[in-house]
Amino acid sequence: MVENKIFAGPRVRRIRNGLGLTQTAMAEALSISPSYLNLIERNQRPLTVQLLLRLASVYKVDMEDLQGEAGGSVAQLKEVFADPLLSGELPGDLELVEVADAAPNVAGGIVKLYRAYREQAARLSDLSELLAREGRATSLAGARLPIDEVREKLEPRPNHFEAIEAAAEAFHAALAPGDDLTGALKTWLKKEHGVVVRLLPVHAMPTLRRRFDRHSMRLFLSERLSAHDQLREIAMEAVQLALREEIAAELDRLALSANEARRIARFELARYAAHALMMPYDAFLSAAQRARFDVDLLRTRFAVSFEQAAIRLTMLQRPGQAAPPFFALEVDVAGHRLRRAGAQGFPQARFGGGCPKLNVHAAFAQPGQVLCERVEMPDGAAFLTVSRTIDGPGAAFGERVRRTALLLGCDATAAAETAYGEAAQAQPPVAVGTACRLCERQGCLARAEPPVTRPLGLDEMVAGLSLFDFQ
Repeated sequence: MVENKIFAGPRVRRIRNGLGLTQTAMAEALSISPSYLNLIERNQRPLTVQLLLRLASVYKVDMEDLQGEAGGSVAQLKEVFADPLLSGELPGDLELVEVADAAPNVAGGIVKLYRAYREQAARLSDLSELLAREGRATSLAGARLPIDEVREKLEPRPNHFEAIEAAAEAFHAALAPGDDLTGALKTWLKKEHGVVVRLLPVHAMPTLRRRFDRHSMRLFLSERLSAHDQLREIAMEAVQLALREEIAAELDRLALSANEARRIARFELARYAAHALMMPYDAFLSAAQRARFDVDLLRTRFAVSFEQAAIRLTMLQRPGQAAPPFFALEVDVAGHRLRRAGAQGFPQARFGGGCPKLNVHAAFAQPGQVLCERVEMPDGAAFLTVSRTIDGPGAAFGERVRRTALLLGCDATAAAETAYGEAAQAQPPVAVGTACRLCERQGCLARAEPPVTRPLGLDEMVAGLSLFDFQ
């Protein structure tokens, strides 16, 4: 009969030390030699079933203590060493298993220290942001990606590029598309650049929405895209050819440091130019004013999507021909902020956009419905917010639809100029904050984190409305 072998040397050593025994005394009680026990404790010999039974009989040891795995500690240590700072330190998980097995208290201490480090890093990040809003620059910075640099350049500045607007209007006039901009762009691409647009089935482009083949001069679009998104992709290809100089000039003005950041910014500027081409400034502004900035009316008037029309409203800041300064925020169902833009820059300090009570989060419970309300900040500033879900590319049966939500906002003083102002004014304002960690509203049912500016008010005799009551 083959014996089951268990290598549990560190656990045997902990039991022996806990009982205050020498190796000689324990070896004598187990009827083995001290040298053999020494090999067992160093995991150079297995703890056989017979020895396991003797340990249980002589020292009343729970066999689970000897056979159990340190799986929980190992999983926690894996989380620690998955951090980018430590990810290259270990060739595998064997050493983590050994640490968790041989020194569980040390493993627990490492995990506690790491969690404290993460919490402190988060608090420092929030504090740095708070100080920066007050004009006190800090040198604290985490790992920055190219997309972070692009966002830092675009989000604080007005979402308006006058040179691109003028060039897009001139291009649209030259096309003279009538009611068929898609057809006019396809004709222009074929005639001027030899580019042919083709729609491909999902199995031919399972992971792409658009691909330009420079060898065959064909622009392939996925059939997953709606007609509105297909038009935007064609328009983006066209403006990168027709408005190349204007886009390059704006890109240079952004003064980005990395090539990857320039590539991302070029894509953003091309999307901006595509919107300007699809909804020419003068015509769109005139229609928006007549419709009182009703996004649904505008999207049908210009044959675009709700998202495209809403984002276009944030671009209308031509001197002498400006609309109310709208701003936009896009989030996913997990609360990640995917996009922020504003006619005068996204109002990060005044509005924030991180409050869980904003209707952009409630929109996921009512897909396709437009939600509007007035919100009030702790300092008394008020905003009109209009939110609706946006569905991504078409999904096949069994695939989960990519769904995000878009918030369009403006200062409450401009609400009366919009179709949404009366409905929002009929309800009391919703008390919100910039973000939980920067908000000092007490008794908030939606609070998700404690404020970084106040100590927690821990009192075992009192339970408040929030888990994060503060003093």
